[in-house]
Amino acid sequence: MLSTGVVKHLFNVLKIIKMYKTKKRPTRPASKFNRTRSDNKKSKGTNIDINKFINRTVINERQEPYQIENNFEDFPLNAELIRRIKERGYSSPTEIQDKSINHILSGKNVVGVAGTGTGKTGAFLVPIINRLLANPAHFDTLIITPTRELALQIEDEFKKLTIGARLFSTTLIGGTNMNKSLAALARPSHIIIGTPGRIMDMAQRGKLPFKNFPLLVLDEFDRMLDMGFIRDIERIISQMTARKQTLLFSATMPAAQEGIINKIVPTSVRVKATTALKSSSNIHQDVVSVSEGENKFDSLVRILSNENIHDSRVILFCETKRRANKLSKQLNTAGIRADEIHGNKSQQAREKALKRFKDGKITVLVATDVMARGIDVTDVSMVINYEIPKTYDDYIHRIGRTGRAGKAGKAVTFIN
Repeated sequence: MLSTGVVKHLFNVLKIIKMYKTKKRPTRPASKFNRTRSDNKKSKGTNIDINKFINRTVINERQEPYQIENNFEDFPLNAELIRRIKERGYSSPTEIQDKSINHILSGKNVVGVAGTGTGKTGAFLVPIINRLLANPAHFDTLIITPTRELALQIEDEFKKLTIGARLFSTTLIGGTNMNKSLAALARPSHIIIGTPGRIMDMAQRGKLPFKNFPLLVLDEFDRMLDMGFIRDIERIISQMTARKQTLLFSATMPAAQEGIINKIVPTSVRVKATTALKSSSNIHQDVVSVSEGENKFDSLVRILSNENIHDSRVILFCETKRRANKLSKQLNTAGIRADEIHGNKSQQAREKALKRFKDGKITVLVATDVMARGIDVTDVSMVINYEIPKTYDDYIHRIGRTGRAGKAGKAVTFIN
């Protein structure tokens, strides 16, 4: 059964397609959303609202900027940890950190709503590291993520915040050698980070006793539900007999999830970043219409050619793995350095593509939605939606890869 939001979304898309096929045009602009013709020609109606269903999300979610109430020094944190935080360039907490850290330090269960780029990783890592500095118990924390890339990013941040502290982590993700995972678990670790599938594999082999972990973190829980991991999560939780604290973070909190969340975390403090689920005002958003018979790929190349291509980082989202593979090959043939990241690629290939993108060795990273929340790269200048995202939330998550840390970004969505 489709949700009301999705039905409205599809209805608007059909109206858009019909409008262009019948050559009908609204007589006046309905919003600030721009329409960009793929032939770069100006005409009447350049400000036509042909994508109001996306723009509505942006308008309705605007709120006053949150005023940070604490500095890191105000939290009861280890002095050495505060020093490492400062060395990482974090001068003050983000909103979700400001609202979460004290609750987590006091041992409360926390359910947080926060999207990409809000500092949610630090919101749970900082108090966890503080806890481990005081009591470095092995197998203390289990962190579960929906994607391999997100697990690796959490591990990377943990290592940077614990340099010289003799705190160790193990990351368990699919697409890597099983023997390496087994060998890693043979060494004592304070936190385990991983995706549900590989974590369950290790448990079934008797190498990961869930009963030992007092602290559970579920990161990007909504995406885990979307990817069908709920049964694995429930099996893991049922065996965590020593669980004393649960931290659940989600970019969205639809009513349909409330029953599941209340079952997992029956008593919790709820916190929400006001920046969650809204588009940054730093992102200039355009729609590109491709006329019937026009070559869509040629339009894509023209858009990319208008950018300073050698100094740009562009993420190109498409719906299928096959399309991602084809677009990557076509872009390279056209002289635009590109690579792809999707579920059919091995973990090694995905890590290599992401590293090449971060290092500036490729300009365009072609990705599917499954990978959308696993990409955390600074200085992404543009996000391109080669097809219309399925939901408003997917749109926000995608374009949230650009316009971060106060920098300007662009988002372009193709409409056929």
